[in-house]
Amino acid sequence: MNNCKSLVNKYDIITIVSGLPRSGTSMMMRMLEAGNMPVLVDNLRKPDDDNPKGYYEYEPVKKIKEDASWLENARGKAVKMVSLLLYHLPPDRYYKIIFMRRKMNEILASQRVMLERLGQIQPANESGVSDEEMAQKFEEHLKKINSWLSGQENIDVLYVDYSTIIMKPQEQADNIVRFLGVNLDPEKMIKTIDKKLYRQRSNI
Repeated sequence: MNNCKSLVNKYDIITIVSGLPRSGTSMMMRMLEAGNMPVLVDNLRKPDDDNPKGYYEYEPVKKIKEDASWLENARGKAVKMVSLLLYHLPPDRYYKIIFMRRKMNEILASQRVMLERLGQIQPANESGVSDEEMAQKFEEHLKKINSWLSGQENIDVLYVDYSTIIMKPQEQADNIVRFLGVNLDPEKMIKTIDKKLYRQRSNI
């Protein structure tokens, strides 16, 4: 974990929930919102079978490379951002990133189910890209982004494991509140966790 300058006003720090797709970022956003943290969302992407409790997305995030002016509205709030976009965060602001981690085989299984429902790929193992190839690409990306994050003086990072937060919610919620340094309600955060949505579960 890096250390943001101690004199930075907590209301100026932007909280970012990040990670690979299907790693639990929507669940984390829901937890923060329930704990009484303002969230920056537009609700353009509606809940569906893959995320029945909402995606918690904010469309301008996808265009951060071209236009980062929306970050002014994110001060003191939490916003969701896929990990590949973190490189484009302007260095003149301070961020606390909750980076979600999940077993790679679970991520791949969850993504495949979602894409099959959307009709964007053929059934498993017939799409032309093997799970092994996709896992390698994701692992290389994670290695690079984690290395990059460790060198950013304006960024603090807390890594949170998806399965751990499901199994040990009190411990993890308390860790998150301490990391953010704001007055959140961990009990309300915990109540939003739905174990039934942990559908692509692995014993590996």
